[in-house]
Amino acid sequence: MLAVESWFLSVSVDHQQEQILCHVDRQQELGDSGMVDDTSSLFHVPGVSGGGTMLSITARTSERTERQPPATKHQLPFTDAGTAIERAENMLATTQSRVLVADDQQDVVAAIRMLLRGAGLEVDPATSVQEVRARLDSQAYDLVLMDLNYARDTTSGREGLDLLTEIHKRDRLLPVIVMTGWGSIDTAVEAMRRGARTFVHKPWDNHTLRETVCREIEEGHALRQSDKLAANEQADAQAIQRALLPPSLPSLSGVSLAARWEPALAFGGDCYDAIRLTDTHLAISIADVCGKGLPAALLMSNLLASLRAFATSQRSPRDVVSSVNRALCRQKDLRRFVTLFYALYDSTTRVLTYTNAGHNPPLVLRRDGSCERLPIGGTVTGIFDEGTYEEGKVVLEAADRLVLFTDGITEARTASGEEFDDTGLLGTLDRCRHLDAQSMVDAVFNDVGAFAGGRLQDDATMVVAAVA
Repeated sequence: MLAVESWFLSVSVDHQQEQILCHVDRQQELGDSGMVDDTSSLFHVPGVSGGGTMLSITARTSERTERQPPATKHQLPFTDAGTAIERAENMLATTQSRVLVADDQQDVVAAIRMLLRGAGLEVDPATSVQEVRARLDSQAYDLVLMDLNYARDTTSGREGLDLLTEIHKRDRLLPVIVMTGWGSIDTAVEAMRRGARTFVHKPWDNHTLRETVCREIEEGHALRQSDKLAANEQADAQAIQRALLPPSLPSLSGVSLAARWEPALAFGGDCYDAIRLTDTHLAISIADVCGKGLPAALLMSNLLASLRAFATSQRSPRDVVSSVNRALCRQKDLRRFVTLFYALYDSTTRVLTYTNAGHNPPLVLRRDGSCERLPIGGTVTGIFDEGTYEEGKVVLEAADRLVLFTDGITEARTASGEEFDDTGLLGTLDRCRHLDAQSMVDAVFNDVGAFAGGRLQDDATMVVAAVA
């Protein structure tokens, strides 16, 4: 008697319960007598949320003997419910994913294209290095599956390895699977070193290749999402660090201030501050935390908080620096020192009282062309609990310029290793000593940037006070 079996698979997303629902129905009929067997199963996959998606697949067979239903074009094995769910999830996950298949043999490209389309993937072919470049210029891809050998070189894989390097430079997160029939262990290692995610030998196994492609696409999506989150967090952290610096510099009768801060990396260990303590007293500081990056930035925020807590018009620079030093030394696990210059300016007497804790000596540019350095103080902060500090005093006359800077300015280097050093800085300052504070700062950074080819090797900070 003729047996007719009908199988129904439905896959949907339940938004409220955040789960995938997989519903499998099996119906069997015997001739004209009607349905004699009806089975239905419902499976739940928790932890899934997102846009509404509905997928329905129906398979119908007519056989005289009982047998398992044939796989659909998506190769869903209905006999195993768990596997069916996994396959359904995979189809949902890879919807709209696009793969670039690159091989100089058109029959290979056609075979892989058919295989991957059967897995629900969009596939674009490329049969030359030039076509790969053109495809990547015009379209975004979730994965590249590429041969290592092309027309120029059919055995060593050198042309493909060079192309792999180029692809990785274009997009370091783009998953790349390399294929070759001439591969060796050395070639595979070199391909992985240049950015390939995995290596497949020809001839390939269809099931394994399809599973590998889908897995790498899924991991690539997860990596991009993780990278995006990390980039957003980094941008937020950068904004917070910049916000810790003065959003604007205070004004004081007879003195104008300007500053600029440029970290070498995403985060910086340099910092500066200017606080108007009274109508006649101004605190100015600049510091450089040992190291670069996020650890230095975290200590920089701690330092700024300490300075702002200790700075008052009644406390001398020596006392303020000593207090900051003790606060840093209490945090033994930091194991980082900080160079610090802190000064207190009294506009009624024009006297600048300062303490230099191991920092680059600031410069006082006089109207007559002379230059005076401010080195008096003591050792760096954050190392010795009982460090003692001295104070220096200097009178700032009309038209003088006080210049505070970090070593990122003087240690900026050319490609050949030549440093900008004090000679370069003094040359720029001498040329623009007549300019206002902001123009002086901009002139120094312009010269340093041009000297170093636009890239600083260390955090660079400068503060200029122009006395009227």
